[in-house]
Amino acid sequence: MSFTAQCVKELREATGVGMMDCKKALTETGGDIKKAIAHLREQGLAAAQKKAGRIAAEGIAYAAVFDGIGVVVEVNSETDFVAKNDKFVDFVVCVADVVAKQAPKDIEALLACKFPASDKTIADEQQEMIVVIGENISIRRFKRYTEGLSIPYVHAGGKIGVIVNLDVNGISNMEAVTELGKDIAMQIAAMRPLYLDSSSVDAAEIEQEKEIQLNKAIEENKAKDLPEDKARQIAEKMVAGRMNKFFEEVCLLNQPYVKGDKITVEKHVEQVAKSLGGTIKINSFTRFEKGEGIDKKQDDFAAEVASLMK
Repeated sequence: MSFTAQCVKELREATGVGMMDCKKALTETGGDIKKAIAHLREQGLAAAQKKAGRIAAEGIAYAAVFDGIGVVVEVNSETDFVAKNDKFVDFVVCVADVVAKQAPKDIEALLACKFPASDKTIADEQQEMIVVIGENISIRRFKRYTEGLSIPYVHAGGKIGVIVNLDVNGISNMEAVTELGKDIAMQIAAMRPLYLDSSSVDAAEIEQEKEIQLNKAIEENKAKDLPEDKARQIAEKMVAGRMNKFFEEVCLLNQPYVKGDKITVEKHVEQVAKSLGGTIKINSFTRFEKGEGIDKKQDDFAAEVASLMK
């Protein structure tokens, strides 16, 4: 059975697959569009499985609020170029929407969720995206907030996604509260806090940091030719100040407020809340940076070219 250019167009619209692949599929299935779709999906599944093992460390970190529910997600691709693809961006937004509305408990449950306005699952759509775009695509992580006021912030087109979650009482000027939340979210993006406050830091990590700072201080004092016992006494006093510096670096509320003058984030939030006639408390936050912690493959381009020429 022959096929026309219109058949190729219909198959391409139905699958999103490239023109040449559509022509091959129609040739192999005798021009039957339904069989060609099935053929492409079978091929696509195999191709997706092959690509699934490839490192995906680019992509998008995205944050948004859907009907009061805050969501931040990270979806990875292999190249930054794909992260700018409209189809990929739409997929990320839909994933965030599903997290908000269907409340999956983990990635496995998320992949089994129904994709918006479709009879396919997230996993089905992800596989089709891999086939169409030609790269491994992986949903890495997500966080969902159902209580309090969630303020989203996306930095540099998806390099960093942040949600800051606030508890607000006695304040009617929510525009000012939202502005505060945006400022705090920008601080989180820029200053990379790991914890909300010092009480959130694991006790073992605190003890480890104290030991590191103590040993450094002892060595510094030894260099001043102080007796060992005296060097240790002075070092122990130095550790307290250095631990304050440590908490300033890793704890959001202890950090100097970047838009303020010698004031902490905690004090700034208190001042804004007081000026608005109520109280504001930062409950928690989530900061996702695309690709953080993923070992990126370092390709030897010259070796790759040489291997192709053998």
